[in-house]
Amino acid sequence: MKKQVCDFAGPIIVGAGPSGFAVAACFKSRGIESLILERAHCTASLWRLKTYDRLRLHLPKSFCELPLMPFPAALPRYPTKRQFLSYLDAYAAEFGLHPRFGVAVVSAERDASAGLWRLRADSGEEFTTRWLVVATGENAEPAVPGIPGMANFLGPVLHTSAYRSGEAYRGKRVLVVGCGNSGMEVALDLCDYNAIPTIVVRDTVHILPREMLGQSTFGLSMWLLKWLPVRTVDRFLLIVARLVLGDTARLGLPRPKLGPLELKSLTGKTPVLDVGTLASIKSGYIKVRPAIKRITDQGAEFVNGRIEEFDVIILATGYKSNVPRWLKESDLFSEEDGLPRKPFPNGWKGQNGLYAVGFTKRGLLGASLDAVRIAQDVELCCKADRE
Repeated sequence: MKKQVCDFAGPIIVGAGPSGFAVAACFKSRGIESLILERAHCTASLWRLKTYDRLRLHLPKSFCELPLMPFPAALPRYPTKRQFLSYLDAYAAEFGLHPRFGVAVVSAERDASAGLWRLRADSGEEFTTRWLVVATGENAEPAVPGIPGMANFLGPVLHTSAYRSGEAYRGKRVLVVGCGNSGMEVALDLCDYNAIPTIVVRDTVHILPREMLGQSTFGLSMWLLKWLPVRTVDRFLLIVARLVLGDTARLGLPRPKLGPLELKSLTGKTPVLDVGTLASIKSGYIKVRPAIKRITDQGAEFVNGRIEEFDVIILATGYKSNVPRWLKESDLFSEEDGLPRKPFPNGWKGQNGLYAVGFTKRGLLGASLDAVRIAQDVELCCKADRE
């Protein structure tokens, strides 16, 4: 059977999540038609299929809107998962974005002789383009750690990508592995459904109130950074956090030596914005334990020697990029973690028409900034061709 090849004149975007939509809309606003390829059968599959029900945007909506279209004014400051998905659906309709669903790109490599990128889908279909935009993001695949003894545990083990609500875990002893925003929120959700959650805190962590002085902590930080150095802003944040939340180290949640903003800038590690979990930890409804030494058939042994029994283990261990698995290129993206080698704001552009969007470790705001840059760059290439 003859191989089907689609020679597309405009950019091809791999990924129909918020990042892919952002760059496609920016292309559309400049009169550039793009093709979006999506392996799932829906848009924003991470949000629709792999997030828990109580999820809200962690940052105010003003920092999470995509280019060219703000959130509706009637929405709350922190939109719910359902409200955010409705916004994405409206965004796609506004800009006429129609992804090709069920197209999983298994390889993409540069054909230097033709001056094109060649993409091959799992169906055998091929696509060629001058401009390839990687929009699969930092959270393409669940990151599952290799904890000793995990295979011996007799109860269910699931990643947060499979967790929806605490309803199914009423009365269950649940070990939540990971203390980022997801781990903290899942533990709180379990608590709300009368489960018995224990959260594992393997490393240091910055916990900040979601709001300070009547403003969002993130928004206040961004405003202060216009006038003050990072370390000064960090000191201010930690002083207010101590006044509002108390000494988190006494609860088994020691802080890193670097301040929250400096740590985020250097490592990409995001501080936890507390939405009520800390109060449940203080009251004893959520227990905190150190790193796991090993998993037993009935529970876990921790590095302090304590052994406890659990009914369920939930891995709040985050996600990872899958780019190295399919993109045959190593200049823009690292083969180790699948992220751009150059830090923000310089990781959006590679060589020979290759771009990255949604890999800034700065959420939707970072993706939107990169989307605008990419569209401007491709537009310049198109204008140069016509001259």
